[in-house]
Amino acid sequence: MSLAFSYSKAVIRVPYRKVGALEACWYMIRWKMKEVFRMPRLPDHPCAHPGCPRLVLHGRKYCDAHAGKHPEETRSASSRGYGKRWQKASKAFLRRHLLCAECERNGRYVAATVVDHITPHRGDPKLFWDESNWQPLCKRCHDQKTGREDSRPTYRY
Repeated sequence: MSLAFSYSKAVIRVPYRKVGALEACWYMIRWKMKEVFRMPRLPDHPCAHPGCPRLVLHGRKYCDAHAGKHPEETRSASSRGYGKRWQKASKAFLRRHLLCAECERNGRYVAATVVDHITPHRGDPKLFWDESNWQPLCKRCHDQKTGREDSRPTYRY
């Protein structure tokens, strides 16, 4: 008895073989050993929504109940407004403002690589495109500022 598999117009015949009791036992032992000695996964952590005690898997930020309240975490950059138009405008802004504003205040002269919104726009298109709300920053200063703002965000429901 044989089994036939079709692979790109050619038929390959594989002989069918019954697995004996000893061999079946060996496969079961190997499977159990993999189960016992596998690497432990990272522990679950609390949902990042304020006041939510539910645990979520590593790699996720919010539980299923609160994921819908934080769409900014799941949308792509272009759908949040950072598309071709933003890239063009931010490059023009950086050509006019060469130095990082934060480093310049601290007496250092570092080239600016990122355009930052001084007041987070949180999806408001008027605030997003207002150039008086933009500042040139280096990546280091931008990451620090964004980390400070995102660690304690303000929510509007």
